[in-house]
Amino acid sequence: MIVSIASGKGGTGKTTVSASLASIWDAPVVAVDLDVEEPNLHLFLRPELSPPEVVNIEIPVLNEAACSRCGACAEVCQFKAIAMLGDTPLVFPEMCHGCGGCLRVCPTEALSPGTRELGSLMRGRAGRIEFLMGRLRVGEAMSPPLMRAVKAALSALIAGAPRDAVVDAPPGVSCPAVSAVIDADIVLLVAEPTPFGVHDFRLAVEAFTPLGKPLAVAVNRAGIAPAEEAGLRTFCRGRRLPILATIPYDRAIAEGYARGRLVADLSPGLRATFTALRDGLRAHYAKEAVHA
Repeated sequence: MIVSIASGKGGTGKTTVSASLASIWDAPVVAVDLDVEEPNLHLFLRPELSPPEVVNIEIPVLNEAACSRCGACAEVCQFKAIAMLGDTPLVFPEMCHGCGGCLRVCPTEALSPGTRELGSLMRGRAGRIEFLMGRLRVGEAMSPPLMRAVKAALSALIAGAPRDAVVDAPPGVSCPAVSAVIDADIVLLVAEPTPFGVHDFRLAVEAFTPLGKPLAVAVNRAGIAPAEEAGLRTFCRGRRLPILATIPYDRAIAEGYARGRLVADLSPGLRATFTALRDGLRAHYAKEAVHA
């Protein structure tokens, strides 16, 4: 089972939940950090990491001498990584999504494949937990291709030996967030009961529901704003979204977070909360699979 931990906004506690959930998982598990722009799951799990593996994307390289100036490459590129200035083709490597369409349509083979560094893939282990993470190169705008490389590494691990995965997704509802959850078996949305948190949680529900994945909810910082929390719970009941965990707004949790500690390790009660969350995710997934 692949569990993606997502949220409508940053700062809800998504990574905190991901780390604690992975730590109490009672089966072979891979913790995956797909928040490649700002990966920090490793700060909580503290894995021993192998040297980073460079991840590249294919980009076109122009041989002007062979170019017929037909403009076919510019017409096929939806992201304007190739444009025609008069009859002169211009290539903008940083805008390239690596689809390879331009290489296929060029009638004179004036374009050849080159590479641009996206970032790095790192592997490791934190005790019994296997670990994968991506880190986007500073200044790089294309996170989904790097995320695909990390997901490919995860698929290879699962193909080698069956295991579960807990995936820390990027926050929000844009392309990187959707890319992170698209392969999940179940999505856990971490909601913060504040005005901004509830608003963005609703956006996340609207964005992820069409994907057809089972959705569940964990409420973090419960008690910080009772009125907003009541509205959040009413919304979840109306959408039939099960709330599988409630994590209190507690100074001890904030202090533990500031020290990079796992919330599940702070008290027996919190460990029981995450154990129940794990079991609830399995039960909800099994129930939804029967109804599918």
